[in-house]
Amino acid sequence: MGTAERQEAPGIGVTTASPAAHRRTEARGPDIPVKPDVARRRTAAREEPYRPLWVEEPARRRRLPDPVRTSAVRAVLIIAVTLLQAMVAFLCTLAGSWLAFPMVLSSVASTVVATWGALDVWVTRQVWNQRHGVVSTPSSTARALRRERRKARRQARLTERAQERMQRQGGRAGRLSHS
Repeated sequence: MGTAERQEAPGIGVTTASPAAHRRTEARGPDIPVKPDVARRRTAAREEPYRPLWVEEPARRRRLPDPVRTSAVRAVLIIAVTLLQAMVAFLCTLAGSWLAFPMVLSSVASTVVATWGALDVWVTRQVWNQRHGVVSTPSSTARALRRERRKARRQARLTERAQERMQRQGGRAGRLSHS
């Protein structure tokens, strides 16, 4: 019996084997010793705090915007139905069924709709990017240019306000009274 399987009896101070350790010893045989590293791992496993089954990791890529994701799901469903129709048309053709011709026609129509669905995803993504700005990283030149333009506009507004203030005050500077 290894040190990992020993438990102290409550209140007595005598060590006894736990029931699980006793079963393991019987299954292994009484003359087969427990390796020291296994005993250490068992002791460490008993003393470890609760660990969750998995750890949430941050996503590597950002989530798609809602309109783009919606059109992508729609396109995937349409493409799946199109592939299913094409497979049924092929099998009906091989079997010589009367359903082959209508299935081929619907597959052709469905292919057109699937192409539209794929283009819809692309167009929706482009429109969303255009409306909501470019996705830029901190080192992006687009972000730096926008920051410079904002700074220039802010500076222009400040100088314009200062000139207006000076013009208002300049008209009164030659007078001795406000009346």
